[in-house]
Amino acid sequence: MTHFVLVAGAWLGSWAWRDVEPGLRAAGHGVHPLTLSGLGDKQEAAGQQTHVQDIVEEVERLGLRDVVLVGHSYAGIPVGQAAERIGDRLAHVVCVDSSVPADGESFVSGWPEGRAGVEAAIAANEGFWPPPVAADCADQGLTDEQVARFVGGSTPHPGATLTEPAALTRPLGLLPATYVTCLLDRPEPSREVAELLTSERWRLVTMDTGHWPMFSQPRELARILLDAAGRDA
Repeated sequence: MTHFVLVAGAWLGSWAWRDVEPGLRAAGHGVHPLTLSGLGDKQEAAGQQTHVQDIVEEVERLGLRDVVLVGHSYAGIPVGQAAERIGDRLAHVVCVDSSVPADGESFVSGWPEGRAGVEAAIAANEGFWPPPVAADCADQGLTDEQVARFVGGSTPHPGATLTEPAALTRPLGLLPATYVTCLLDRPEPSREVAELLTSERWRLVTMDTGHWPMFSQPRELARILLDAAGRDA
């Protein structure tokens, strides 16, 4: 049995994977959606390494093996770090339209055009990045109902997780990984991701949808996750 540990991006929690879970469970796998510290009903200050530890502790607490770590958007950064820390428990990493960690760099380091705005928003909101509004979801392949669910469930995101640097002990390209690019959000992978895709251990999959496929195309996303797990079976 494969165990999927699902970690959604900024503002989101375990609830975001509700429509993806059935497809994974129907295939006979374990499914473990995770809400990171400082999100959902856990509103508290948290740093990036806290989120890395959240993931590692979940795997170890449940005694999971044959683990597929799934990180969406921001969560690709803590997932990428946790992947190397769980050792032989790891089967595969799936980055869903996500950022990827670089040693000594933060989430906002890779977002130069928006860094000042993010940092200003965090400073103005008591250390949290305020959640999006419906207008931020335009042209992302979401129905009005899906937008309402996304916006309604989102909570402020602890700002330190976005500004603190990642810490890696080995090249990320050594991990067995699948990168999912959502074409409505960004038709081409970032430079950092493109470099990782030159590794024989990384592969690229595209989805014809926007940045939140767990809402817009959950069944298709579940199929991609199952395929990624099967590649290392």
